[in-house]
Amino acid sequence: MSTLRHAELALAALARRPPFRIQGRVAAAGALTLDIDGLQGLAARGDRVAIAHPGGELTGEITDISIDRLRAVGFEALEGIGLGAAVRLEGAATLAPDDAWLGRVVDPLGRPIDGKGALPQGSVPRRVRAAPPAAGTRARLGPRLDLGVRALDAFCTCRRGQRLGLFAASGVGKSTLMSMLAAGAEADVAVIALVGERGRELREFVEEDLGAAGLARSVVVCATSDQPPLMRREAAFAAMTVAEHFRDQGRHVLLMMDSVTRFAMALREIGLASGEPPATRGYTPTVFAELPRLLERAGPAEAGNPGAITGLFTVLVEGDDHDEPVADAVRGILDGHVVLDRKIGEAGRYPAIDVLRSLSRTVPGCLEEDEHALMLRARRILALHAEVADLVRLGAYRAGTDPDVDAAVRLAPRIEAFLAQRKEERGTIADAFGRLAEALDGA
Repeated sequence: MSTLRHAELALAALARRPPFRIQGRVAAAGALTLDIDGLQGLAARGDRVAIAHPGGELTGEITDISIDRLRAVGFEALEGIGLGAAVRLEGAATLAPDDAWLGRVVDPLGRPIDGKGALPQGSVPRRVRAAPPAAGTRARLGPRLDLGVRALDAFCTCRRGQRLGLFAASGVGKSTLMSMLAAGAEADVAVIALVGERGRELREFVEEDLGAAGLARSVVVCATSDQPPLMRREAAFAAMTVAEHFRDQGRHVLLMMDSVTRFAMALREIGLASGEPPATRGYTPTVFAELPRLLERAGPAEAGNPGAITGLFTVLVEGDDHDEPVADAVRGILDGHVVLDRKIGEAGRYPAIDVLRSLSRTVPGCLEEDEHALMLRARRILALHAEVADLVRLGAYRAGTDPDVDAAVRLAPRIEAFLAQRKEERGTIADAFGRLAEALDGA
């Protein structure tokens, strides 16, 4: 028999053998973590594992490695796992997004949760934990972008590939503003990450806020508040991976994440369960290392690729404290911030954007000279009106004393009316500046 024939028979025999599996055992189990024995020297931090469970298999992730054992955190609740349960090593975490994902709602592991059947997988798996494009070869920001919200288009004009933070306490209209942006912002594809969202709000957001047309161009990645912290954390990384898939095809992707704060809270839970020491307000050091690793992945692609990820990230400020640790860290990473103020919302003006405390760091490069002058004039009028509002209200200011104050008292209500916008309204940057010019006519 020839050597070639021997080789063919050997390959055929190998093909009939069951696949080789690297397997360990559960050595200890806690509320959130598992200690695993038997995989030392084989597994790396961040690798996925499949854990035997009476109902099938659960997925986990290696978070810590020591000489004698590994520690993993589960994507699902760990109830029912006993000592000695088999643990199979699966390797690095990957997702395989595909164009067929548009119009679908998935969980952070890429599994459909919308009841629409199986989800086709792409041909090329992508690493979930990936590096951003190299800083030295990354493309610059693109042209300005219509967001569809007048207050943002006029006072916080955004460019393609920019990253904006939406900072608000609970109950100030943050989710409503997100839905306006999801439906009205200019983009080829929208990827929406709902991190720690209320379960009852998912269908409401998809069916009412996005609607059929909005959903058709979107991929929604959702992890609800009742799911384990690893699943909530993974929702942010999975959404970023899906956005990178479409960006690398040369498309403009609008990535909306609600919220970065819940992502940070999930990281804190994982860090504390893994033995990390608490630092600022109980947040572990890992939180402030992971935030830039996530947020820096949004933005333009490498030079030569027209694709870009424009990121809109909500930040839930605790107790209306805009200087709390997560808000402060995120504000320093992003290219601008939009502040939603509770008092403005209580006064009945929505979206409750405080334009005097909001800014886009790219405004000087994306506005025409007359638009920039118009925006600055409106800001000065609002700032002056805020200074004298109490005097006017108390009757301590006499009309005619100061022409600038008289103009501010007359025009500030018109600017406030310009800033108010119904949820279903849509607009462009040109329309926003046209309306602002009308409001300031005669200034």
